[in-house]
Amino acid sequence: MSEENQTEEIDSAEGAVAVDATTATGEEGRRQIHDMWVAGTEERADIRQFTDEGAQELLPVEDETALDIQRGVVVDDDYEFEDARDEDELQIINMGPQHPSTHGVLRLHLELEGETIRRVKPIIGYLHTGMEKTGETLTWLQGPTNVTRMDYLSPFHNELAYSLAVEKLLNVEIPERAQAIRILMTELNRVSSHLLWVATQGMDIGAISMMIYGWRERELVLDFFEKVTGLRMNHNFIRPGGVAADLPDGWEDDIEALLVDVPAGVDEYHEILDENPIFLDRCQGIGVITPAECRAYGVTGAIARASGVDWDLRKAFPYSGIEKYEFDVPVGKHGDVLDRYHVRMAEIDQSLRIVKQILETMPAGDYRTEDRKVTPPPRKRIDESMEALIHHFKIFTSGYKVPAGEAWQSVESPRGELGVYIVSNGGAKPWRIHVRAPSFAHVQALPAAMTDTLIADTISTLASMDPVLGDVDR
Repeated sequence: MSEENQTEEIDSAEGAVAVDATTATGEEGRRQIHDMWVAGTEERADIRQFTDEGAQELLPVEDETALDIQRGVVVDDDYEFEDARDEDELQIINMGPQHPSTHGVLRLHLELEGETIRRVKPIIGYLHTGMEKTGETLTWLQGPTNVTRMDYLSPFHNELAYSLAVEKLLNVEIPERAQAIRILMTELNRVSSHLLWVATQGMDIGAISMMIYGWRERELVLDFFEKVTGLRMNHNFIRPGGVAADLPDGWEDDIEALLVDVPAGVDEYHEILDENPIFLDRCQGIGVITPAECRAYGVTGAIARASGVDWDLRKAFPYSGIEKYEFDVPVGKHGDVLDRYHVRMAEIDQSLRIVKQILETMPAGDYRTEDRKVTPPPRKRIDESMEALIHHFKIFTSGYKVPAGEAWQSVESPRGELGVYIVSNGGAKPWRIHVRAPSFAHVQALPAAMTDTLIADTISTLASMDPVLGDVDR
């Protein structure tokens, strides 16, 4: 699809807001896009015969070149070289695992030709925690304490996806107030995650001051989290059946203060970065991912939207009453680091827009379901009734049984589509749990974003993907 047709499609999409990452001067010629392989392009003529239909059959005559292709040991067909390949000029280096430049325990195996990256191999597994298997040993009520630690920068989204999946099997009704509280906390979590991203992205590129600025506004959001849940991270607040507790007294004043202070800080970010020539040179045309590559690698979230893919689960498959609130979906055009910056900054504004609507329309009622099968009795009732005390004890020790079946639920986390698949055999614990983590898909797309780019741009591209290794090595 041509850029003109793609732009027309994006602009005509309902709820999409085009984010133009070009500079004020409009110098498109400054975009330093390296020649890179694009998924779906024509294969080289010398290997096309081996990838045709039926090419996996045994060869009538053994040919080493053809055998190598079938064995998968020929790797230079992943990209094209304009010049002849000089083996003497190639070198292999390892980047990582180290923090913060590789954003945790990620190792990149780089093949260089001079200062140009010719091949990238992400190596993961250094942080493997086995959370999916651990979740099968915990009761349904204990599950959020486990999943909240996967993507530790968006714990509320982990808890929400898990809880919604369990509630599908339980077939319970969630009060409107509980749903509004869930959306309030998850959208604020999106804001805090993006604030951390812009802080670390600036630091990785060289704008050291951004680390201090981004941390400043993020602290305000985490202070509110601590006031509501008692913790800054890993909250175990969103649970099957509702939330752990109602919002504290004075929460409205806290939200009103956030709606003033956070946008004021974001405006300062724009003043620091938007027209900064060094920041623009380090971001424009760097780490480009096309819409076709996003679909091929399963890239979602802000990265896909920065490439022009108008896809947001909050619009496509609404959950927890998110469809009640008005918000737009920012969409970019070029799919580079700069567009990812602009899209995420615009998403902060849209999330705060949702938060403001929740503040104005927060419904009354209970913060958890009235179904006593999954809801413990009120604390006051425990002091009055032995039956209530036993009920409370049984729920938090033995748990409750969930009808046999399977369920899938996905939510739009700050990094993209976060999905939870659970299977119940009718017991008090999940029989199987599997998580579709957005960071895992984004790490596997690093070769598409980095191949045939300069090694100086490696950290800028990696940081723009915003991977959380706890989400990858879950």
